[in-house]
Amino acid sequence: MPSNCPHTHLQTDVSSHAATANFSRAPISKRIAATTPSGRETASKPLAGQIIPSDEPTTFPAPLVLPDDALALDPKEPPQSLRSWVQEKTRNPLTADRKTIYIAHIPTLTKSVAIMAEWSTPTNIPTSPTIPPPTIPAIAAYLSAFYHPLPVKILPQAVSFVPWPPGGKRPSPRLTTVGLQIGNTVTQVPTRACPDGIFPRQLGLNPILDAAIDALPADAHSLVLVVEQDLYEDEDDDFCCGRAYGGSRICVVSAARYHPALDKVGDVDREHMWPASHCGEFVAALCNGGVAPRRKGKGVIEGLEREGIWATPLGAAMAAARAQSTDGEDDDIHGLWLSRVARTVSHELGHCFTLAHCVYYACVMQSTAGVHEDLRQPPYLCPVCLAKVTRAVGAVAEPGVDEAQIAIQRYRALREFCEGWLRVGMFAGFHAWLGKRLERLEL
Repeated sequence: MPSNCPHTHLQTDVSSHAATANFSRAPISKRIAATTPSGRETASKPLAGQIIPSDEPTTFPAPLVLPDDALALDPKEPPQSLRSWVQEKTRNPLTADRKTIYIAHIPTLTKSVAIMAEWSTPTNIPTSPTIPPPTIPAIAAYLSAFYHPLPVKILPQAVSFVPWPPGGKRPSPRLTTVGLQIGNTVTQVPTRACPDGIFPRQLGLNPILDAAIDALPADAHSLVLVVEQDLYEDEDDDFCCGRAYGGSRICVVSAARYHPALDKVGDVDREHMWPASHCGEFVAALCNGGVAPRRKGKGVIEGLEREGIWATPLGAAMAAARAQSTDGEDDDIHGLWLSRVARTVSHELGHCFTLAHCVYYACVMQSTAGVHEDLRQPPYLCPVCLAKVTRAVGAVAEPGVDEAQIAIQRYRALREFCEGWLRVGMFAGFHAWLGKRLERLEL
């Protein structure tokens, strides 16, 4: 079903709310300097010149900074340039013996804890027909492209939730505690009733992170564990979608809050998920209490009135995503769920590469204040974060392959992945964005 919003304008700069929130974006000179090891604006590094094109705003737009976005709530979040990243003492470099990304199986449920299957289904919300959750092979394939050319493997050990204490005849009453077994090791995990009632119960996040640390293989650079149940980090926390211990090279992501059945309950605007989050009318309306203004704001480009705007990466992405259904076929909804989880997994793994939250551009490494903002953010790495990742993986790339070539190879791999999911708005938009990006880089 095509979108009802015409998306006639592209929002490429921060929103009008950014000034209200006291967010000040770095100028282009500092953004270019942030992609160089020296921290100075220079054209001596080929990749820096290639990843910031002349039409930069319509390729790498600014963070939106909408009301209640993370950067609106914390406008002084410090930036991390490439130079700062290189000098980071806690950085985990890739080596020939430690370069593999592992992703664990989604935990199965033993008979004694089978009731946990209900914990991953939203309460009192129709989900028929049943939507299959994202699969580990699909997430692994996305990560293989996103962190190209690193090997991505599925952790061979079995992963399951079991009764606690281990070997006990009966699980704890009401399953207030369960065990997470990875291989032969069992970790105690507390549970609690979900504060907002969206799911029956939640799992404590921190012991799961500890279990992931214990399971990290010797040849692993990093490990990700995806669970279907809702998570909480501490007693004051409503829920948590993902968390990384970057220094320990592990992360955990929950698929629960990304369930498409929650969109109507959470007032998620599917018409304006990325890339349509950069619709000028949508941004203006959010900044004006839901009412679109009569005049264009700063940083808004008139799409249908300016020749060639839809041929830019952002314009092409918006047009491609707009043509896709987001609430029709089962495959589309399954892919929608996958796109959300895959994007978050790529973000959390970025922290395992010591990438901090990004403040320079709209970027997959931005911080987020909630699921609404999460779905408005792009799947791509901005120029600054791309420079960090290509430098990191370049340490184990084939001889003679430089960082600029890695960036192109990575874009090709991501585009090939997206080709299998073109009925999903985010993947269709990303496919179009990547196509336009490659056109520029391969000239």
